[in-house]
Amino acid sequence: MNKAGESPFQLRRAMERLREGLFDPLAVRLLTAREDRLNQVVDAGFGAVDAGGAPHLCLCGAYGQGKSHTLNYIQGRALEAGFAASLINLDPREVPFGDFRRVYRALLGQLRLPGGETSLLARWRAWAEARLDAEGRLPAASLPAELPHLFRAVLAGVAQPTLSLSARQRQTIRHRSYRPRAFPYLLSRALLGEVVPARALGHALKYRQVDFYQDASLRCAGTEPYLQMVRGLGLLLGQLGCRGWVLLFDEGESIVQARVGARSRSYALLDRLCFPEAPVRGLFPVFAFTGDFFQQVAAEDYSRVQVRDEREIPYFAKDYAAAWKKLTRCELQDLSPQEWKTLGDKLLRLHARAYRWQPPEAALRQALARRLAQTQGQETRYRLKALVDELDLAQQG
Repeated sequence: MNKAGESPFQLRRAMERLREGLFDPLAVRLLTAREDRLNQVVDAGFGAVDAGGAPHLCLCGAYGQGKSHTLNYIQGRALEAGFAASLINLDPREVPFGDFRRVYRALLGQLRLPGGETSLLARWRAWAEARLDAEGRLPAASLPAELPHLFRAVLAGVAQPTLSLSARQRQTIRHRSYRPRAFPYLLSRALLGEVVPARALGHALKYRQVDFYQDASLRCAGTEPYLQMVRGLGLLLGQLGCRGWVLLFDEGESIVQARVGARSRSYALLDRLCFPEAPVRGLFPVFAFTGDFFQQVAAEDYSRVQVRDEREIPYFAKDYAAAWKKLTRCELQDLSPQEWKTLGDKLLRLHARAYRWQPPEAALRQALARRLAQTQGQETRYRLKALVDELDLAQQG
């Protein structure tokens, strides 16, 4: 282990991923350029969350200018600063932004908590079980009112113990739905946004002694419950000891690859996350876009769209191109020659530490400069790969 805390194995793994053109959390931390400017923007967002505001950030740049690298860097900063963080890739086939249930599932699947934890259920259960009353019930005040009814009931069910029945009671018709081993599975699936039959979920909540589960429907349809759940989770994570929840969306430009109806729903969701109608505490959404995205938004023609549902009319009525001039944007530019030189020096030292060799620094700096000149105009990841190849050749030679 070196003085910075990284083992040779970790350093070599970072180099191997760079060699393949992939991202590595350690490499992101050690090789990020322009940290001061980026940290200033990110810290302003963190401070706004602490102050009860609703910040957002849009990273804008062409392909290969480091958007994914920057999102990984922000995720690391968020976790170190005490925030929960989720980083997902948007995709019109796998995770279309307009289908927010699938976005919610992806966010929960990629949730990372400070200290290395990844299970929201485990953190919630440990927190809630310490607050159960004498009857084993969770006080209603422990559940943020902003959460949809279904998710408030599920969280209460996760925390509360299963009603104990005798062997004779279990054999009666009245309790034929008593399946205590299945209840944790059903509740965890519902919390993660998967479809669980309302009847089966009702049985689980009944025997987990959730008194209020019948006050409203246990069905979740459309966008609103999942958007509301994301907002409520920002508050819930605050109760669990986090400063808030940083949502990181890569490949935001994929939104414009969907059909026009789906695009317009996505625009409305994006607008509501960045400019909420009412104050939303505990959330910090960060999106990465190429410039093509904003050009497409400005060129949209909604007059040719047939609205089948009257509730969708507002999606098509707003001029998002004008409204989004107020977006907090961070423009990612190509690195300058001096910044590439600094990055090359960092990479040289990282390679030396990873493989425990003494490189001829003066000669290698000249070789790295030549390789950078040869790869001018290529994507950042490919230029980094070329530099690693040059270092490998020097070590093997």
